Amino acid sequence: MHAMDSTATDPIARFEAWMAEAAQAEPNDPNAVCLATSTPDGRPSARMVLLKGVDARGFVFYTNLESRKGQELAANPEAALCFHWKSLHRSVRVEGAVEPVSREEADAYYQSRARGSRIGAWASRQSRPLESRFALEKAVAEYTMKFGIGEIPRPAFWSGFRLLPRRIEFWRDMPFRLHDRQVFHREAEGWRIEALYP
Repeated sequence: MHAMDSTATDPIARFEAWMAEAAQAEPNDPNAVCLATSTPDGRPSARMVLLKGVDARGFVFYTNLESRKGQELAANPEAALCFHWKSLHRSVRVEGAVEPVSREEADAYYQSRARGSRIGAWASRQSRPLESRFALEKAVAEYTMKFGIGEIPRPAFWSGFRLLPRRIEFWRDMPFRLHDRQVFHREAEGWRIEALYP
């Protein structure tokens, strides 16, 4: 069987194939995704993040754990992702539980970031009120001096999450708004696939 045939039955393989196409077609950030979280009492919020990894276990992104999304995920570890690739007329929706990535994964990704981004992680009190742009620039300067040319350790308040998919929907634009929608539902023995009306 040809390797690409797995995209018919394996949603992760299909996602990786679509992401590879998006990387060629999208002018900016093909890995940008809308992340939806909610408070324990069901108040939703959504924002764009960057997908930093995907494998059979799930979809990985990183953040300040003290940010609004970090706090909401700690209190209610369920989330949804929505990718939209306008140039390809495609989108993918993913829903599932969320778990923290390992310390080793977070350290490895953090060390792969640009030095300025690592300093920015220390300087930004993400999602909290900013009294002035100068305050942020001052914090960046302070941490730049603190770390000098040495190593910049990962802050304890900065790490990642992995969304463990239980539902993945693939959507393709079709003429007359008769779109193609296919959903993969995770079950004990693998994935169950169903088509949906557009």
